[in-house]
Amino acid sequence: MMKLYDYCASGNGYKARLLLSWLGEAHEYIEINIHEGETHTPEFLAMNPAGQIPVLILEDGRCLAESNAILFYLGLGSSYLPPDAFTQAEILRWMFFEQYKHEPAIAVARFITVYAPKRKKELPALIKRGYAALDIMETHLSTRDYFVGDGLTIADISLYGYTHVATEGGFDMKPYKFIKKWLKRVKDHPDYVSIKKPPK
Repeated sequence: MMKLYDYCASGNGYKARLLLSWLGEAHEYIEINIHEGETHTPEFLAMNPAGQIPVLILEDGRCLAESNAILFYLGLGSSYLPPDAFTQAEILRWMFFEQYKHEPAIAVARFITVYAPKRKKELPALIKRGYAALDIMETHLSTRDYFVGDGLTIADISLYGYTHVATEGGFDMKPYKFIKKWLKRVKDHPDYVSIKKPPK
């Protein structure tokens, strides 16, 4: 059985949990406390030298880190990652956008607001960058229901992870009517799981 090393409140780890649920993939969930240095033990660093969650341990013992890499691996062969090369490239485009433009602003603003208020002087710049990313998403979703194609893909999961908790970082989501409709479409998936509830 696969093992997922994760921290429940992490949007990055949540992406993997969400796809595992949608795929119905059995796995062992192992909670890691990132605030207590548990990602920097010799044992954890042997799995991921970057000292970050999530880490997926495959059934054959191989380790896979980075949330979007995990999404790509798990999504292969499923409807969440169609086989067409251009479609896959479009999906990767939005996943790269998430890691370069979206997550470094929205996720970090959330982290500072919830866990590191002493760093609040960083928030104005992060909020500005986060709104810029949300504006791009809103424009894109104004003409479509999903980020790529006519159904949910791993691009949607990637962007959903931190967008659906953006208010925890101080972002006002009320003006983003198309993003809010998209968030509901993702949440309406029959195998949806909450970021607040780790697998038993």
